[in-house]
Amino acid sequence: MTTIRPGLCSVTFRALRPQRIVELAADAGLAAIEWGSDEHVPPGDEAYAEYVARLTTDAGLEVASYGSYFRCGVDEQITPVLDSAQALGADRVRVWAGALGSNEAAPQDWGAVVERLQAAASEASQRGIGLALEFHSGTLADTAPTTRRLLADVGSPALSTYWQPTVGASVDAVLEEYRAIAAHTSAAHVFSWWPAHERLPLRARDALWTRFFAEALTADAPPRDAMLEFVPGDDPAALAVEAASLRAYLGLTK
Repeated sequence: MTTIRPGLCSVTFRALRPQRIVELAADAGLAAIEWGSDEHVPPGDEAYAEYVARLTTDAGLEVASYGSYFRCGVDEQITPVLDSAQALGADRVRVWAGALGSNEAAPQDWGAVVERLQAAASEASQRGIGLALEFHSGTLADTAPTTRRLLADVGSPALSTYWQPTVGASVDAVLEEYRAIAAHTSAAHVFSWWPAHERLPLRARDALWTRFFAEALTADAPPRDAMLEFVPGDDPAALAVEAASLRAYLGLTK
């Protein structure tokens, strides 16, 4: 059976410093961390990125990716983001497909995002770094069909996508979304929000995660990482239980 790395998004604990996040992730039996750019590893500060990389690897963990807030199609530069990703040792950077939902975007908005993604993917690939779309509302990658369209329009092997359950959607609906983009999915953000933005334990949506991982683990191109993103109450003490649930879904023992 394929192994998917169990990980943590550092944005789960925005108020904590990297050292504490590393300790929590290691103690919980996780394997990797996606470091966010908004609080923990600011774009362009390469020295600090190297420091966080050392904290991570010294604890026996890996850097899963760099969770940036770079929005393609908006007047932002990818170079500082890539500088920090490289210093962090991340081979994948999460990016956002513009600042408009697909149902709001005009053809020129699509064109701007595609053009910027092509340029960003080209620049990233020159450094051996891939980009991955955040599968999220308020962007062009807000549904499976629009994400597939965006990937096709950009046409770069350096661009993949993340997947996460659409908030409020049924188990069948979110699994259909995953199947539609599974071949292009490099990572999954794992959380149980229901029925809206209430942060529940993973086991509260056991039907979703049991079925998702049954499919993902046997897929032809499984995601490399499954990363916990947010926990009930934003409570660091909840991580151990959530990580144990994730590892159990993955068939791992501590």
